[in-house]
Amino acid sequence: MNGNNRLVNVTGKLRWLYVVVLIAMSCALLSASTVGGQIVAHNTPRYVATAKNLGAEDPAKVIEVSVWLQLHNRSQFDALTESLYDSTSPNYRHWLKSKDIAARFGPAADEAKTVQKFFTDHNLTVVKTGPSNFYVRARGTVGDVEKAFHVQLNNYEVRGKTIRANDGDPYVEGAAGALVRAVSGLDSGGFEQQYIVRPNSIDGTQTPMTGVAKPAAMSNDEFFSSQCFAGTETETFSSDNNGSLPIATFSGNKMNLPSQTSVGCAYTPPMIQTAYHLNELYKEKRGEFDGSDQVIAIIDWCGTPTILSDVNAFSAQFGLPQLIPYSEYQQPFLEITYTAPNTCENWDNLEINLDVEWVHAIAPYANINLVVPPSNSFEDVDEAEFLVVHDGLGMVLSGSYGVPEWDTPTAELETENLIAEIGATEGISTNYATGDDGDWTFWGLPQTVNAPADSPWATAVGGISLSLNAKNEIAWQTGWGTNWSTPVIAGVVYDPPGMAFQPFLYGSGGGTSDCVYEDQNLNCLGGFPKPSYQSQLPGIYRQVPDISWLADPTMGVAVLISIPGLTPPQVWQVVGGTSVATPMFSALWAIANQEATYDAGPPLGQAAPYLYSMPAGTIYDILPIATSKHNVTESIQDSSGTTKYNMSQVFDGPAEINYPFLSALWDYPYEADTLVVYAFDTDCQIPHDFSTTTFCDEPTALSTKPGWDNVTGMGVPNAKKFADYFYFKK
Repeated sequence: MNGNNRLVNVTGKLRWLYVVVLIAMSCALLSASTVGGQIVAHNTPRYVATAKNLGAEDPAKVIEVSVWLQLHNRSQFDALTESLYDSTSPNYRHWLKSKDIAARFGPAADEAKTVQKFFTDHNLTVVKTGPSNFYVRARGTVGDVEKAFHVQLNNYEVRGKTIRANDGDPYVEGAAGALVRAVSGLDSGGFEQQYIVRPNSIDGTQTPMTGVAKPAAMSNDEFFSSQCFAGTETETFSSDNNGSLPIATFSGNKMNLPSQTSVGCAYTPPMIQTAYHLNELYKEKRGEFDGSDQVIAIIDWCGTPTILSDVNAFSAQFGLPQLIPYSEYQQPFLEITYTAPNTCENWDNLEINLDVEWVHAIAPYANINLVVPPSNSFEDVDEAEFLVVHDGLGMVLSGSYGVPEWDTPTAELETENLIAEIGATEGISTNYATGDDGDWTFWGLPQTVNAPADSPWATAVGGISLSLNAKNEIAWQTGWGTNWSTPVIAGVVYDPPGMAFQPFLYGSGGGTSDCVYEDQNLNCLGGFPKPSYQSQLPGIYRQVPDISWLADPTMGVAVLISIPGLTPPQVWQVVGGTSVATPMFSALWAIANQEATYDAGPPLGQAAPYLYSMPAGTIYDILPIATSKHNVTESIQDSSGTTKYNMSQVFDGPAEINYPFLSALWDYPYEADTLVVYAFDTDCQIPHDFSTTTFCDEPTALSTKPGWDNVTGMGVPNAKKFADYFYFKK
């Protein structure tokens, strides 16, 4: 070896030695302050890898964070919970009490004290320790939180919103490290309510908090019609309404939606009670099965001061019993449980009115516990859910909210799943909405599902479209998914019609849980495993939904709400979304519980495991809608002649399609010479050139099918037969 080579070799060794010394020094410094520490893996939102980074959060801003502690013997807890739903097990429906779960599996008091000390050692003030030591919550500045958990907190642009998030997984120093299961509050992500006010504009939106007052002399039947389809019609439009070409003629089903002379259709409690045979359930000879002695917990953040007066005015309109403030001796009551002081209470919190009024509409004598966290943050809502299951604030928990699984950190998804499992172990059914955005590709996300509906220990509630006849009988039901087009706008006739095509509007969330677990680069590896009750379904992961009910806002439900500044202050809204389906099903599950516990039987627990083996007739199997002979067609006369378009082409779809749907016309009342065309049973995008939404002719599209499907689950409960099944099953 010559001198030059020897010099290069020695220099290389020196450089390598220098690097080793630096690493050793760094490790020594780190180990001095982080002995026994641990990274809390999979606690970072996936969007931090792709979303626009808007810069660091203000280090002086005060936030709160919560540490959720590890369970003891988690595998034993899981096995025990499984056995409670196994009819061959001696544990079948022998529910545990929260104190038993805490004693056998919960964190110990000294472990909570260790976490408390971790917070105080890092200049963070302990706010509270959760029931049975399951979590500890603390407050401090962003700068101190960053130092405590060795993270950088940045703001990110996520689907038009600014959300704070940690750029990597937190590290917990010292003895507390091994005790930490998840850290909540580092990111400001939160749940979104799943309701939709029926649109009153051609861009698919609803002007904020508008409503309509019912004239005092008008009966309920005269006010809202139960018939959302009003026969057929033929209409002709010319450009500028003066006979100029092009001239378009439309024929087909006519929607009974708002006009200058009518508020159109909307479903009221008497209509739904008749359609689903609830009245017969309430008046059975062996007992009045109407929710009596059951408590339904509803989680809605912020709160509203008018809910009791609103629900009682709603009840007076439809002959429902009045709710009273919580009483130990009188029923039905409305109890309001605030989980913490909050500053966001407001008059026009429509989700609360929707949830309370429609739980009451389906189970009129059930008691309602409205549980109110101070915000929609994961941290606040998780702690409210845990309070419900730990303290037994209801045998049914109704949650009309969700968030895309893809956007949510694995640690948060596992916390939601754990809370649902604890509920299931105590005989409580946690029911969650599957969402109103189909498979979420409309928002540019990969196909994903809603959380916490994705939990195998929760019951996922999807949505349908519903048509009633003049007798309030079911004319048809189909999977909820809506496309629409505006082929004539303000006297402009679009030629060809596809030029005015609007994208997928909304529809029931559903599909496969496939983005719970991830690799080190935040790429999805898989979802929650398929529970045993879904053993006959395809794949290896949890599928949603389990069950469905009315959700389409086009034919939504009537909701009464107080709005400041209006005269009269209480007005009616027409509302849809899986936020309608979820409280309706939760109320029916309370009645099923009432039947099951009649003569001192045990509560049913989680709803989902029963749904997949119920006998024919208890659940309506929602099938693809038969193509109507009155689907919308169009002909356009222009300078080159007359061209005819079938229902698919009106939506700029292919002339020949292999999926059926129903279409209908709405004479838009808010702008002259404007026409809207709806397509139902399309929980996907009718094929078009410029959409990122999954096309209806793709194999992965959400679609209604015989048996279980990823739009409606097992179908819609036939209420009387559904609830009665649990009386006779005992």
